[in-house]
Amino acid sequence: MLSRSMSRPIHAQRHTLRRAHHHRTVSRTISIIGAGRVGQTFAKRLRKLGWRIGAVVTRSRGSACAAVRAIGAGTPDAALTSEVLDADVILLSVPDDVLESVGQKLAKIGGEKLHGKIVLHTSGALDHRVLAPLARRGAFTGSMHPMQTFSGRGAPRLDGVIFSIEGAPPARHAAQKIASALGGTPVIIHANDKPAYHASGTSVAGHALALVESATQTLMKIGFTRGRANQALLPLIRQMLDNYQLLGPRAAWTGPLSRGDYATISKHVKALRQFPREFQDAYAALALLSARVLSNKPSATSTKLTGTLKLRGKKSH
Repeated sequence: MLSRSMSRPIHAQRHTLRRAHHHRTVSRTISIIGAGRVGQTFAKRLRKLGWRIGAVVTRSRGSACAAVRAIGAGTPDAALTSEVLDADVILLSVPDDVLESVGQKLAKIGGEKLHGKIVLHTSGALDHRVLAPLARRGAFTGSMHPMQTFSGRGAPRLDGVIFSIEGAPPARHAAQKIASALGGTPVIIHANDKPAYHASGTSVAGHALALVESATQTLMKIGFTRGRANQALLPLIRQMLDNYQLLGPRAAWTGPLSRGDYATISKHVKALRQFPREFQDAYAALALLSARVLSNKPSATSTKLTGTLKLRGKKSH
């Protein structure tokens, strides 16, 4: 009989073999339309997992060739052609404002050949219904969106990242397998909920960045260098996030509003009069939001806070 210490490596080996077998059983061919940051990241990782990369379509021949080099496989093309239909899965990773038109063009090119194909897009705000012309030709349409930021500088982390998935059942099934293969955690959501889902991510990755930059500029206004401002704020942000994860929102909440110190808030309001109006409005809006989502007594806190915020100056610079 094997000892426990000897059995662990065998168990780990079996797990590795099952994982490798899983990747082989779901390996397919995928065409990428719009091989920008998201499309390249997905394609490169899927290639390493054994997927065959088909057509790689971008707006120009040069960018398509560059995408193929970055991915390590694929056939570059600067226009939609029937070659994209040679794949089992077609991934549309294009900007939201052109997604519908790209879908319409693909529907015209594909015709009956689209029947039974899986067509997925990566938009965070739009759902599978934007690809209705493809569905009418028999394609199974859906969307898969990673709750992750893609800066274009290096490959972002996808392990454990939430992928929102919705669409026709066969498309959802395929998207779940792809998300899992990429190391993500697939979560099925309703098509109508995609805008709210995306707003949540934008609040954190987009608007929060503006908040950090405004705090940085506030310190620079009073004499800090940008480097010193970063040194002051980044550890504060990281500790706040650690506390949020470990303790929960209310236990992690600090600052004058959390302890009912309206006199200090009044000083903040007066100090921000020397800054652009957006700085003042953002402070007020975030304070009211904090009262709503973090306070044990949101109505009472909001009432007291509103009286303090009325002290805001009417002029901004």
